[in-house]
Amino acid sequence: MALVVFSSELQLFTGEECTHVEAARFKEIVAELVDKYESLTEEKLMEMAVAIDGEIIHTPFLEVVGEDSELHFLHRISGG
Repeated sequence: MALVVFSSELQLFTGEECTHVEAARFKEIVAELVDKYESLTEEKLMEMAVAIDGEIIHTPFLEVVGEDSELHFLHRISGG
């Protein structure tokens, strides 16, 4: 099962630093997390940046995630 690591902001909604998910696609992972944590919404997760196995993915919606993968939800950083 893939490991999902939550930012400190998301920990306010989940009450946990991390969790394991069974889903294999990012879209399904988001749905699984929303089902698991009633305070967490799809909108909140989709406004976060996502790193899968150390690589920031700009359009992760259909991304396939391996069983040993690690996902990090992070604040988006704007440049300028």
